[in-house]
Amino acid sequence: MPGSLEPLDLGVHIPYHFRCPISLELMRDPVTVCTGQTYDRASIESWVGTGNTTCPVTRAALTDFTLIPNHTLRRLIQEWCVANRAFGVERIPTPKQPADPALVRSLLNQTSSHSAPTHVRLSSIRRLRQLARDSDKNRSLIASHNIRQILLPIVFNSPGELSHDSLALLVLFPLGESECASVASDSEKVKYLSSLLTHNSFDVRVNSAALIEIVVAGTHSPELRAEVSNVDEIYNGVVDLLRNPISHPRALKIGIKALFALCLVKQTRHKAVAAAAPEALIDRLADFEKCDAERALATVELLCRIPAGCAAFAGHALTVPMLVKIILKISDRATEYAAGALLSLCSESERCQREAVAAGVLTQLLLLVQSDCTERAKRKAQMLLKLLRDSWPQDSIGNSDDFACSQVVVVPF
Repeated sequence: MPGSLEPLDLGVHIPYHFRCPISLELMRDPVTVCTGQTYDRASIESWVGTGNTTCPVTRAALTDFTLIPNHTLRRLIQEWCVANRAFGVERIPTPKQPADPALVRSLLNQTSSHSAPTHVRLSSIRRLRQLARDSDKNRSLIASHNIRQILLPIVFNSPGELSHDSLALLVLFPLGESECASVASDSEKVKYLSSLLTHNSFDVRVNSAALIEIVVAGTHSPELRAEVSNVDEIYNGVVDLLRNPISHPRALKIGIKALFALCLVKQTRHKAVAAAAPEALIDRLADFEKCDAERALATVELLCRIPAGCAAFAGHALTVPMLVKIILKISDRATEYAAGALLSLCSESERCQREAVAAGVLTQLLLLVQSDCTERAKRKAQMLLKLLRDSWPQDSIGNSDDFACSQVVVVPF
């Protein structure tokens, strides 16, 4: 066997025996199977998980699916990473071993035991949370033991830390529709979650918003979703999360997920406007990561569909310039939502039309209608072009080397 494979762009060769035979990538968590071959844990678990029962290299049957960590090889790989850091190679972290099923069962028994001392239950919950955050495999193992049914009563029926720590663990797992409905239909539970949004602990506030988002998004009944989103304190608490410093990225992520889920309920969108959601969204729009920026822009478009929301966004000096700038910058979805929001704003305000033209929306829209963006985004752009036709500067197209008036085709919608 050769001592190394093809060179990377980094200008460094990865030794052959450091590469996983399945993925051909540098192994991060090497494990040995019963045939004596070593693979990266994620790759061999995926191989076995798709129904394969043979060793990928030897083709011999895997009579035992136990994966034994190859600590010696992992240390050699780490030493190699350190030796080649001048080439941009980062040291792989020491992997955390999967949770022992027996340990998980023991922790769950202690958590659910009403006779166990509070400090023992708290310790078990915190240990379970640590394990759940370590890996998806651990979360799957914990979830398989009905963790949600154990935690929900503790969250809503236990005092202080026991409730708060159970909440922090619960939000790491998705809830079923019936579980979401049971929370949404209980006004006392909704009231309790809304009260936690003003708790002194920032983590408790974020976790409360996270569970509210899970419940609203997971409830199929429009009536139940409306009942949750009709609580004023919920909108105020969620919007407040968006105003926190950028040093709390999880708060931004949870905050925009919760706000988007709440704003999908049409009849309560005015409460988001009353809670100053438009101002918070525009102020933080540049701070969101791609997926969260898409949610934020979708929320902007939703709120622009009601008069109060349209007026609030129009009153913010940065709304129109920022929406124009976003077109074709983040993603197709973001472009579609930004174009939709601009269409709503410009349909209601001539001042917004002038601001959009001054910000260069004409060029952006012309590029959009000729791009590979979604058809819905193109239709919105064409409608906006038609709306802004009387606001175009006389020389805006005639002097352009790239476009001519005849190239703009506005189709009815």
